[in-house]
Amino acid sequence: MSNALRISLLSALIAALLVGTGFVQGWNTALLILNMGLVSAIMSLGVNLQWGLAGLFNVGVMGFVALGGLAVVLVAVSPVGEAWSAGGPRMMLAMVLGAATVAGAILVQKRLTGPLRFWATLAVIVVGFIVYRMAFYPARDAIEAVSPAATGFLGGLGLPVILAWPVGGLLAAGAAWIIGKTALGLRSDYLAIATLGIAEIIIAILKNEDWLARGVKNVNGLPRPVPYEIDLQNDPGFVDSATSMGFDVITASTLYVKAGYALLFAAVLILLLVLAQLALNSPWGRMMRAIRDNETAAEAMGKDVTRRHLQVFILGSAICGIAGAMMTTLDGQLTPGTYQPLRFTFLIWVMVIVGGSGNNYGAALGGILIWWLWVEVEPIGFWLLSNIAAVLPDGSAFAEHLIDSAAHMRLLTMGLILLLVLRFSPRGLVPEQ
Repeated sequence: MSNALRISLLSALIAALLVGTGFVQGWNTALLILNMGLVSAIMSLGVNLQWGLAGLFNVGVMGFVALGGLAVVLVAVSPVGEAWSAGGPRMMLAMVLGAATVAGAILVQKRLTGPLRFWATLAVIVVGFIVYRMAFYPARDAIEAVSPAATGFLGGLGLPVILAWPVGGLLAAGAAWIIGKTALGLRSDYLAIATLGIAEIIIAILKNEDWLARGVKNVNGLPRPVPYEIDLQNDPGFVDSATSMGFDVITASTLYVKAGYALLFAAVLILLLVLAQLALNSPWGRMMRAIRDNETAAEAMGKDVTRRHLQVFILGSAICGIAGAMMTTLDGQLTPGTYQPLRFTFLIWVMVIVGGSGNNYGAALGGILIWWLWVEVEPIGFWLLSNIAAVLPDGSAFAEHLIDSAAHMRLLTMGLILLLVLRFSPRGLVPEQ
């Protein structure tokens, strides 16, 4: 079967599942699944760029997604004037001192040699850290003391929220550059451990630094790129249009908003998919696949393997950062406690493996398909197990056990699908050509 036919059949299956969801559970549910499916497809595209194209095993995806979410707060939220007056300038000074300490340590490492280099680097780090903390602690305490129940953080720039999406990509790319300069020389299994650990560090910072994004208190009411439902319901033109088409105004407003998100997300996915395909079919893409298949031969031909790995690591992480900013925009709030590196990184990897590692179309379609299953398997499993339990005697312990087990259907189904795909289609539903 050709890949074109596989893509057509898989697309038709996904469309049928979404339409069926709309008829059975409502179009609001179908559009919500579609929106998160499109975001998942973008995350899968980023991971596929790293793994499918270059063979880099990154399990720190949630760290880059979290940085994308942080970008929404830093860009779109209005600045908190009282917090800036209380400690904003001192916090900026602390950040400059921290960056200067790192830059000074790097400069000493490059300029000096011998035992003096170690002691000079240590001195720069220790003195710089002490000075940095002397500026940081008072600024942090002053900022977090400003209306901690409502704000307690600096806020952002108050710019349109769509601008946060590319900024999220830039933040993730910057973090990927720092990580890549230190970790990409590691073997694949050690690289996985390093990226997972760094993702945990990023999320821990988001949870604990209240001055930055309120930590676990969350930032609610983030700006949106689409109208608010209440505004649509108060718009006479929209009310007349909805009524004339036979829709309830409240339902029509929620569908309109979700459809708006779907169009925006689909446009971003299509743009990134086109760029990823151009990269895949370019000389650069052929070189990356040659490095993936045989690093020794590529090095013998004069290719700088570490540099190329760094390039693709940054690009894939930037795409994950964009997806993270889009997901936070869709949620309307930043909740650092929901970023669980092991759980959701596993889910994204399932999307890439099932869709087809090394094939951009397969990774994107796998993202939407697996997300539909992730959402729908539990209610379907509950319905199925309830029907089985209904034929059992009243008070049956086995019937109670079946109903209680419905909550575990997600992980069971993901594992089962992964095993079936690896057994019958080990290169994915849409394999690499």
